[in-house]
Amino acid sequence: MTASPQARAKAPVSAGADRYGIPEPASYGDPQRNGLTAHDLFEGITEHLFFSIGRRASGASCHDLYMALSFAVRDRLMTRHLATKDSLRSQPVKVVAYLSAEFLIGPQLGNNLLMLGIREAASEALARFGVGDLEDILAVEEEPGLGNGGLGRLAACFLESLATLEIPATGYGIRYEFGIFDQLIRGGWQVEITDKWLRGGWPWEMVQPDEACRVGFGGRCEAIPDGNGGLRRRWLPAQTVVGIPHDVPVLGYRVNTCGRLRLWRSEAAEAFDFHAFDHGEYDRAVQEKVSSETLSKVLYPNDGTDAGKRLRLQQQFFFVSCSLQDMLRSLDQRALPVEAFADHWAVQLNDTHPAIAVPELMRLLVDERQLGWDQAWAITSRSIAYTNHTLLPEALETWDLRLFGDLLPRHLEIIFEINARFLQQVRLKWPGDTDVLRRLSIIDERGGKAIRMAHLATVAAHHINGVAALHSELVRSDLLPDFARLFPERFTNVTNGVTPRRWLALANPPLNQLLKQQLGQGWPGRPDALAGLEAWADDPGFQEQWGACKLTCKRRLAEIIHQQTELLVDPTSLFDVQVKRIHEYKRQHLNALQVIAQYLRIKEGATADLVPRTVIFGGKAAPGYFMAKLIIRFINGIADVVNRDPACRGLLKVVFLADYNVKLGERVYPAADLSEQISTAGLEASGTGNMKFTLNGALTIGTLDGANVEIREQVGHENFFLFGRTSSEIAALRHGYRPWELVGGLPLVQRALELVESGFFSDGDADLFRPLVQNVVGSDPYFLLTDFPDYLAAQDRVAQAWRDQAHWQRMSVLNTARSGFFSSDRAIADYAERIWQVQPRPLVMGCDLPRPDQPQTAEQP
Repeated sequence: MTASPQARAKAPVSAGADRYGIPEPASYGDPQRNGLTAHDLFEGITEHLFFSIGRRASGASCHDLYMALSFAVRDRLMTRHLATKDSLRSQPVKVVAYLSAEFLIGPQLGNNLLMLGIREAASEALARFGVGDLEDILAVEEEPGLGNGGLGRLAACFLESLATLEIPATGYGIRYEFGIFDQLIRGGWQVEITDKWLRGGWPWEMVQPDEACRVGFGGRCEAIPDGNGGLRRRWLPAQTVVGIPHDVPVLGYRVNTCGRLRLWRSEAAEAFDFHAFDHGEYDRAVQEKVSSETLSKVLYPNDGTDAGKRLRLQQQFFFVSCSLQDMLRSLDQRALPVEAFADHWAVQLNDTHPAIAVPELMRLLVDERQLGWDQAWAITSRSIAYTNHTLLPEALETWDLRLFGDLLPRHLEIIFEINARFLQQVRLKWPGDTDVLRRLSIIDERGGKAIRMAHLATVAAHHINGVAALHSELVRSDLLPDFARLFPERFTNVTNGVTPRRWLALANPPLNQLLKQQLGQGWPGRPDALAGLEAWADDPGFQEQWGACKLTCKRRLAEIIHQQTELLVDPTSLFDVQVKRIHEYKRQHLNALQVIAQYLRIKEGATADLVPRTVIFGGKAAPGYFMAKLIIRFINGIADVVNRDPACRGLLKVVFLADYNVKLGERVYPAADLSEQISTAGLEASGTGNMKFTLNGALTIGTLDGANVEIREQVGHENFFLFGRTSSEIAALRHGYRPWELVGGLPLVQRALELVESGFFSDGDADLFRPLVQNVVGSDPYFLLTDFPDYLAAQDRVAQAWRDQAHWQRMSVLNTARSGFFSSDRAIADYAERIWQVQPRPLVMGCDLPRPDQPQTAEQP
């Protein structure tokens, strides 16, 4: 039973109690002693309703119960959270600092119930408040607006796996007040509205105002005496903002280790100007407050304007500077010398957004801690590693030199010095080669001068990794070939992974229950255990159970589709799914053209080879990305026609799910039969959605792009529907490609494009989709037309395979059984061994959670 705060203050600590005043249980199997029973949770909910929320149980709403249950669960995380911190203070070890502009962590309550193993106990506790279904309470939780796509979701998976593997780690990012946006579909178009995810309160964060950091911008630099007869540089910022840390505990699966996500919120150093207010200048009185707090207002402000670019750079520097100051402070608190920084922190840059860490760490070491340049550079280059996430040139960050120098004048000086020393190293390697100097320079001299952040990160990092085998090879050969020749030992690959806890155990309850029966209760902590499913792949009884699990998930998704769109879809049809950020290279418009081709077949009576199919799209387009938003309108235009045409009844439905996010993804991935991974070969770094689909038994139709290559290798070529040109073939096509010449030889495509141009899918507006058609026919930059015939043939093979349900279920089982490689646990183990050189640090406590490798007989330990 959880005592009230007053009772806890009065109660003496018994001889058998640990340092937190929690009695040592005789064994974890005694739930009465560990605070994890339904009765304990009921008491905790009741207390928090009264003391934290100010409600009596009789008048509590679903939101009240969500908040109270969340606080009660958080209480049970705190013992492990504080014990982990104390352990690191008492015995310092190397800690991973994962710097990322995004952490798409998703809803926390259900995940933490899973990690603690108390979902059933929570259901039982809520039943005493008249709640019949835990899902009603879980549905209340707002999705944290801390990320957008795969980059942020990967970071969240990595933090969870770091905790599960008991590797000490802190994730560093920004506490955005507003997420990127909530998406509505009106008239077929995407409409963006403000994502006010914090409006109801967020119970999972703990503000730490005593650990605030100050961050400067603008101003000037000057030379001052260094005390040794020389001079040193000093930065005098024109503006200072304060970063307030908010900590979110990240518990591993059935372990005591609790990691931390530290998110920084910006505040003004001086929030209110009384002088201006007294003189009637009310706007100016709060100008500093408004300006400073803008830094953590919104994820990814539109950088199509100079003001947007400026804000993005400020955001990146703000969270990076706070984080590095925090790391240095941790050394001071433990009386560790600054020279030992690299022995205690492994700093991972998640793409180029935090690459400003390189000059900022140098500034802190040289200017603030007064180390020599060479010593500071050795520490920086031993500490920092860089993960590249893109091959698209436009996605590689560069910053205008004038903008950068205006905001960060001292950092520009440091970058110039880094570049000068680096280029001297290049000259010694390749004397007289001015072209290689130009290509490798951190400063891009073409046009307006700019700082190439990927080059800056690569010069400083001790390791540079791609996120899939093909991607890493293309980073070496195409993106950074000169760097790979200069520093071949620095380049490596770590293929991405996803956590099976959230993406199967939590998201797919029926399949999770089946896996527990077949593989044991602890399988989520041992993703390699999934391989044991192969033994049942040919068993008719098991195939029937497997299919029933999938059908349950499809019915659940069908209900969501009906609620959102009023469209009724057949759960027994083939659920053909493409959910991801909308971008031309991801080729949602290729899928849409294929749907039109199937529609034409239906209208022409060529239905003998078709199977009932529900094609499901989802994803957001960047607000300023016209073509991506037009693709959304295109998909919805097709859906309007197909879903209203009686000829398609029982054969084809098209759905666009609005506001796709983690919460919706937890419903989509388990329900998919077919996973569309159809990006242009050589452009997708890895993808993680492809892994989530495979984990849940969906079959993939895809190109040899990103991690698709490794998925096909792992699951077997016969269990993957391959189509399309390879990356090398695409590269060869780029010279002299004439897509308009292909259209005449593709009659189905020609008829489809003519139908689009006629306004058939746009209520008679022949101009609406003309930019899309002209783009495909005129230049086809993402090679839809060259891949279309092979794609359509692969879809026909899908239909043929679907007719043999026993064979399909076998392939589905094998996809899941062979998906263990794509666990984020494996990815983190690779980082730990090959890049970070860190070791697990198991935390032993009196109230240990049951380990995944221990046999369990029930969900509750």
